[in-house]
This record gives sequence, C-alpha cells and structure tokens, in this order.
Amino acid sequence: MAERSFVQEVQKLRLGAGEEFVGEGILAVTKALLESGVSYVAGYQGAPISHLIDVLADAQDILQEHGIRFENSASEATAAATLAASVNYPLRGAVTFKATVGTNVASDALANLASGGVTGGALIVVGEDYGEGSSIMQERSHAFAMKSQIWLLDPRPNLPSMVKAVKMGFELSEASHTPVMLQLRIRACHVHGRFMASDNVRAPFALHEAMEQPHRDVSRIVLPPASFVHEQEKLTQRWPAAVDFIEKNQLNEFFEGDLQDVGIVVQGGNYNALVRVLERMGLADVYGRSRVPLYVMNVAYPVVDAEVLRFCQGKRAVLLVEEGQPNFVEQNVATVLRQAGCSAVLHGKDLLPPAGEYTVHEVLKGVRAFAQKYGLLDAVQAPSGSGLALVTSAPLTSAPSPAKVHKVIALKPLSQVVQPRPPGFCTGCPERPIFAAMKLVEKELGPHHVSADIGCHLFSILPPFHIGNTTMGYGLGTAGASAMNVPAGKKAISIMGDGGFWHNGLTSGIANAVFNRSNNLTIVVDNSYTSATGGQDVLSSKALNPTRSSGHLIEKAVRGVGVEWVRTFKRTYDVAGMRDALKEALTSTHAGPKVLVAQSECMLNRQRREKPQVRAQLAAGKRVVRERFGVDADTCTGDRACIRISGCPSLSIKPNPDPLRTDPVTTVLDSCVGCGMCGEVSHAAVLCPSFYKAQIVSHPSAWERWWDGLRVRIVAGLQRRRAQQLAQWAF
Repeated sequence: MAERSFVQEVQKLRLGAGEEFVGEGILAVTKALLESGVSYVAGYQGAPISHLIDVLADAQDILQEHGIRFENSASEATAAATLAASVNYPLRGAVTFKATVGTNVASDALANLASGGVTGGALIVVGEDYGEGSSIMQERSHAFAMKSQIWLLDPRPNLPSMVKAVKMGFELSEASHTPVMLQLRIRACHVHGRFMASDNVRAPFALHEAMEQPHRDVSRIVLPPASFVHEQEKLTQRWPAAVDFIEKNQLNEFFEGDLQDVGIVVQGGNYNALVRVLERMGLADVYGRSRVPLYVMNVAYPVVDAEVLRFCQGKRAVLLVEEGQPNFVEQNVATVLRQAGCSAVLHGKDLLPPAGEYTVHEVLKGVRAFAQKYGLLDAVQAPSGSGLALVTSAPLTSAPSPAKVHKVIALKPLSQVVQPRPPGFCTGCPERPIFAAMKLVEKELGPHHVSADIGCHLFSILPPFHIGNTTMGYGLGTAGASAMNVPAGKKAISIMGDGGFWHNGLTSGIANAVFNRSNNLTIVVDNSYTSATGGQDVLSSKALNPTRSSGHLIEKAVRGVGVEWVRTFKRTYDVAGMRDALKEALTSTHAGPKVLVAQSECMLNRQRREKPQVRAQLAAGKRVVRERFGVDADTCTGDRACIRISGCPSLSIKPNPDPLRTDPVTTVLDSCVGCGMCGEVSHAAVLCPSFYKAQIVSHPSAWERWWDGLRVRIVAGLQRRRAQQLAQWAF
C-alpha cells in the first residue's frame, strides 16, 4: 500500500502541447519524463521522494501506452544497475531513490556506470534531504558526484525550472556520454505550481529492439585497460562536452541588479530562501527581482569557470550561498578566481553557517552581515522605474522613528519554548509490543547486545525502551552483529524489518550467518509493508497487487538459505506470547542462527486500508464495531508503569477523580485504535487490572439497543441506591 494515492492526479500526465499543468512538483517531474521520451524508470522509495514511485505505480496504464517499463526495485543498487540499458543503446532511462543513504547503497553500480559512460540519457533523480530530518545521516550527494564525475543538477524549486532540468538532464547526459544526477530537495518535491505542458513522446528506439538487435561494445565495460581509457575520456572529452553544453543552453542563470559592484552566487535549490531574505531586507521585491546581481547555479557540478569569472569580473565582493559541508563549490570558485587573478573578495562559510540546513533565518544572518560589510543597506532609494518596494532601506542598526516606536517582546528560541519530542512508534504500532516483550525478557535474562536496523524499529533505541547498541544500514542488522559470534553465556540479538530483509538482509545477514555458523538471534519484524520508506508492498506482503507478485513467506526464504531454527509468531500484540518466544530463542541449545519472524500488519497502513471501507459501511447504514480501551480511574494506582513499558502516544495522564488521592491517573486518548497492546503489556508484566475494553457500535441492531438500554437502567439504579446509602451514612 502506497503512502497515498495519485490515481486522480496522474490523469494530468495526459496533457498535451499548449495545455497548462497545475500540480505538485513530483507529478511535474513525472510529466517531464514522459515528455522526454524515457524508455524505462526504476527506483526504491525513500523520503523525501517516496511518492515519485507512488505516482509511477498509479500511472501504469499511461506508461504502458508509451512503451515505458517501470520497476519498483528491490534496492537502490538494483535501481542504479537498471541504467545499464543506456550504456550500449540509445535508450533514455531514469532511476530514483533518496540521498545520501540510497546513493551509498547504489554506489557500486553508479561508479561503474560513470566509468564506462552511456549512449542514451541516464538520469538519477535523488531526494536530497540534507538538514530536513528524514534521513539517518547528514551528508550531501555533491561529494559522490565529484568522486565519480556524474554531473549534478540542483534546479530552482519551481515547476518550470524542474521540468527544464529533467529534459536538459537527458540531453546533457547524451551530449557528454555521462550519467546526470538531478537533486530535488524536500521543498522541490512538494512545491505546487504550473507550467505549459508539451506532448508526451514515445521513445524512437524501443526496448524490444534492443533485445532483438543486441549490441556489444567491450570498450564500455569497466575492465583494464578500458578503465584507464575511461579516466582520460572523462577529462579530455566528457568534461569539455558537458561545459560546452551547459554554456550554450544557459542551464545556469544570471539575474542583473543595479548594485553592480557586488554579487551573490547561489545553488539553485537555495534560490527561494535567498530571494525571500533579499525581499525582507528591501533588496528585492515580492516578484523576486533583486537589486543584487545573482548567479544561480542550477548545475552544481561541474563549475563552469568562464561563467564564474564573467559574473565576478569588476565586483568588489561576492557572497557564495552553499548549503552543507564541506564547501566544495566555494573551494572550486576560490581556486578559479585566484588562478585568474580576479580581485573580487569571496565570502561564504565565513559569514554563513559552516554546516546545517540553510533556513531563511540562517541565510538572513549571513546576507545581512555581507550587506552591512559592503554598505548595501545605505542604498535607500530604488532606481526610478524599477518597481521595487523596499521593506527597509536604513541600516539594520538604526533606531526606529519615535512616532513609530512599538513594544518589542523578546522571543525565546523555539528550542527553549517547545519541549523536544523524540521520534516514536505510531499509535497501535505492532512493533511496540515486540520491544516491550524484549524488556520483560531483559528483566529475566539480563541485557543483551542488540544490533539495530534502519526502519521504524530503530525508534526502540529511544525512550521508553532504550534498546539497540549499533545500527549500520538498511538490512544490515544481522551483519552488524557478525563479530559477536563467540562462545558466551548470551546470544547477540539482531533486528530488521521485512523491508530491510528483502532489500539486503537475506543475503548480507541471514545467509552470511548460515555460512559462518552464527549462533545469534535475528528478529524479522514482518508488518506486511516497507513502512519506513513509503509503505510500499514487498515480496511477503499479504495484499493482492495487480502488478506485483506478493505473498511469499519470509520463513520459507529463510529456510531456503539454510536456517534450521525458525519460528513465525503471528500476533505481536500478544506480549506474553512474544516474551515466551524470545525467551525460547535466547535459551535454545540449537547450534546455528535462529530467526524469529514477528508478524502483525502495520497499523498506519491498516488504517489507510480500512478507513475507506468503514466510511462506506457507515454511509450505507451498516453495523460497524470499533474497539477502544480505557482505564478505570478508581482502580488505577497512578504509577504509570503501563506508559513506561508501552510508550503508546494514546496513553496520557489526568487528575485523579478521588479527592483523597493526589497522584494523577492514566487515561486513554481518543486517538486509541484498539490494538490492545496497553492491556496486554500490563497483564504480561503483572502490573494492574485497570484496563478495560469497550466496543463502540454504529448502527446497532434492535437487540443491541434493547440490551444497552437495560444495562443503562440497571447501572443507574445501582448508582441511585449507592447514593442513598452514602446519604444515610453522611454526618
């Protein structure tokens, strides 16, 4: 099940020449692929570009009409290797995954592709999430592009620029016989706008023609001595061809301004933030017309020396806005200016933060320092006829007019006002009871070394579970515990999800453990989807997928590579049962790797699947039962052990209704989905009998209405009798 459906929106992909496209950035990128005559597309989901795969999956009929092959790849490496079709044939292909972790997985294939070069256009669309918090690590794709000489596009985040980048990316790739990486930041992925569409183009050379007329060029295979020739080709042929194409087609943009003695160089992805800053400072209008000349690098790599020199010539100083570290572009530009003897002073990381996301606030501080240093704010009057509406023209240090003095309230930093909230499991997540059971086992058998994995289960390293010693990458949970295979009183525990298992874990982890006779335990969290990267189906998904083959058991695959001790636990919400299964695995005398498959459907995807069905039933007047849990305030002791062990966000506290008791009691919020984990963990841990289960019945039967009325009358009668007794005893 995808993160969301694009069934309706994909009809916009049929727009032809002269029609206006209005929609989201990712949809526009897909439209640009169709207009570019792409032959095949593949990818692996991951934020912030997950929904590009969703769009392609929902547009299967349109893709088939144009003879386009689409694959939801097993991993980023699989996706990148798909571009091999463009090495020998004039086939345009595109792949997509997240950066930089996805790029790391795909690096071997990408490096081979870049070395041998391509005949048809090869486009790698990566979701760049530096500073956005949707990736495990904070790195940039820039370094990899430089390392393997893959041209890196970073277009301005608006639909016309992004569409142009896709089309020009294919042409640049073919002109220089080099793969091109198109980096889309999170704001570019989700930006809305419009552009004039063109007709979709069917590839002139079809995939079946390549199969019927195979072509082989040994010089394109990365094998000495050809690989030495490839290195020379990169420097003497591909690089000059790329630079020539970039200049002739004006992929980078120059924006003139009346303050000619200074300038700002900015990567395309940071353009919107920069223009917003200039507007706030009175150096640009609301339409983005800047008084400061701008050089927008929609091509982040390679740097075009001639364009840099042309822009900087005759200027006192230039500010370079480059997000992240190291400052690759700044170093390159500094070298170009120095070697050419240009007198312009270059500023960058000396005024802007050396690392971290360049929010408007951070860019404002850097540009303000630059403006103050070179007196830009002294230019109080806009040139006649410029149409500029200056927000402030006075220096920022000047005092306001006495007639316009307002009370200024000093605001505390947001980090001091809003309490930090660590990431955690969704309400009803079937993975939470697994770790609650692990904590119960830990109490009995002691702590174990736990090798964690990428996915939702990684949240177990945080409160309230505090589980996990290391994490090495997607599907590498078992591999991360390889060194712990030594005789000891305890076994190492590894965790991976079903997505990680099919992505990399089966071969890199489970098969490796079999081969090396590991005696450790691997827990495979099988929630039926790759929930961490978009909720897409995998081989073991139970849902029927019309375009994919699913329903293949993890246990069967595990036994197929030689694991003998395998157990499948089909309901993780049974905390006591989960605890016993874990204890059995950790105390087993069986020699060899042990695998415990813990199954329960991802609650978030389950709700996405069931809510439309429930709404349809309610609209039709059919009986619908919803289960919810609650806490008896009279029974609850207020120790909140249930919250500490389960960590469910639907569990909170409220004032104690008993005036003689001061401790607040636990309460269940309306966000409860009725998974039952809170009650299960309470009973498994022998905590308390406070939890009860209630059923909310919509459109009840006549019998249920009669029974409910009788129950209400009986309870009301008992309550009145009790009140009368208390009144008699009162003094």
